[in-house]
Amino acid sequence: MTYTGKVSEGGAPDVRELAHLVVTKMEVGDFSNNTYLLRCRATDEQLLVDAAAEPDRLVSLVGSDGLRSVVTTHRHGDHWQALAEVVQATGATTYAGEKDADGIPVPTDVPVRDGDRIRVGECELEAIHLVGHTPGSIALLYDDPEGTPHLFTGDCLFPGGVGNTFGDRDNFVSLLHDVRTKLFDRLPDETWFYPGHGDDSTLGAERPHLDEWEQRGW
Repeated sequence: MTYTGKVSEGGAPDVRELAHLVVTKMEVGDFSNNTYLLRCRATDEQLLVDAAAEPDRLVSLVGSDGLRSVVTTHRHGDHWQALAEVVQATGATTYAGEKDADGIPVPTDVPVRDGDRIRVGECELEAIHLVGHTPGSIALLYDDPEGTPHLFTGDCLFPGGVGNTFGDRDNFVSLLHDVRTKLFDRLPDETWFYPGHGDDSTLGAERPHLDEWEQRGW
């Protein structure tokens, strides 16, 4: 089946099979959060991006292979409501941006800085620190050695614009700058990104609108 990235409340996950990594996307919770389960094909080791809500569904998604780690992309509560229950059920190691860790009520085992690497079996993710939506938001880059890059952006980048900066002009300027220089200036148009809510997109689809976003101011 072809992956579309379109999921719905209470609906079935959508699964994308890459050469070395399997990405499973599911929508959970009252805020239509996306959660992503990454599984290394060689080792079956698994990593969850944002234990956002509905812990029973998340533990069921993980299955009998267990869960090695959970990465929380940022400190907003809709992205960690199920974290305590998932960690208790699986014993997973927790990761979060070091500048957001104190805003997450579940202890962060590994505070993450810009450029840090997080392994999923034989696969590797790079943390990219993006300032503006929160002080310590991180995106996760999987630079597929046999395909296009894949980017998990939390609430920092969506189809149609950067994440909410709640009317703070300085935060907006910071977030747009980081998204432009650390993502768009570095990665090719084919880069597929997976946001914290809603549908996926590619950097190429969004790149022509960067100046519009800047002029729009949100």
